[in-house]
Amino acid sequence: MERELALEIVRVTELAALASAPWMGRGDKHHADGAATSAMRAMFDSVSVRGTVVIGEGEMDEAPMLYIGEAVGSAQGPEVDVAVDPLEGTEIVARGLNNAMSVIAVAGKGSLLHAPDMYMEKLAVGPELAGKVSLSDPLEKTLFTAAEHLGKPVRELTVMLLDRDRHAHIVRTLREVGVRIKFLSDGDVAGALAPSFPEAGIDLYVGSGGAPEGVLAAAALRCLGGEIQGRLMPADSREYDRCLEMGLADPEKVLTMDDMVGTGDVIFAATGVTPGEFMGGVRYLPGDRAETHSIVMRAKTRTIRHIRSLHHLPSKPLLLDLASRTSEATLSPNIAAY
Repeated sequence: MERELALEIVRVTELAALASAPWMGRGDKHHADGAATSAMRAMFDSVSVRGTVVIGEGEMDEAPMLYIGEAVGSAQGPEVDVAVDPLEGTEIVARGLNNAMSVIAVAGKGSLLHAPDMYMEKLAVGPELAGKVSLSDPLEKTLFTAAEHLGKPVRELTVMLLDRDRHAHIVRTLREVGVRIKFLSDGDVAGALAPSFPEAGIDLYVGSGGAPEGVLAAAALRCLGGEIQGRLMPADSREYDRCLEMGLADPEKVLTMDDMVGTGDVIFAATGVTPGEFMGGVRYLPGDRAETHSIVMRAKTRTIRHIRSLHHLPSKPLLLDLASRTSEATLSPNIAAY
């Protein structure tokens, strides 16, 4: 893949973030997600790829756009798999919380796992622990192994996980061992990436979350030098059969990075919608401007770019069109002025 593609992709996540940001704190996750999805799909037409969505908003009969199997891009350039989450953290935006972002991963055709929409058990670590721990081990062993390799007492570890009732047994184990726990309200991708950013102060990410989000996280961690391991958690025979239909011969095997994103080049881009562990959110400024913070990474070169952009909102025709097609009276003056 050409390196210029990385900057093309981040323009797509920027627009999706700008489109969804006006819904922050308004208690309406559906319109927030719809705005991000519409903006992302429209902006994709300018990207020089022949892309196929392998992780998106659902099946063709469930989603009007960015559905699994949809062709995206300008129909020129390399053939690629595309994984998207136009708004990772819809509930976060609705409630005005942290760590919502717009996310895209791109890899060579046939590289990205067609992850079914179900839970995945996860273990994510940063570069210092990559290849040192295993999802197959008991959690207690993993914690002590991590502490040994990081060179600190186990009680000094900080572990992040989603604040969910289903994680009660994990929390109990973490309390018994004595590590620090940082709960995450939502934002599964951000949680898995946190151990790879020293400023986040997180050593491991554990627990279960969405399988599609696991693949998106794997794409980013390939670029960062971190690692995620996953195991699908089909809830019933229907979900088990769904795994088989999507080409997973053994739905209960531990999935490695190679299983999820292949061994070739990967590009990952994300733009913050609300402030998070390693990115700022959309911030409105005087003069009809908005500031965005993005991160864009490439596995081949391990280059990580942090991009701060200033956008003149009236000069964004796609946002203007989106606003003109939105009649809800609850829109903020910012989007109404596009």
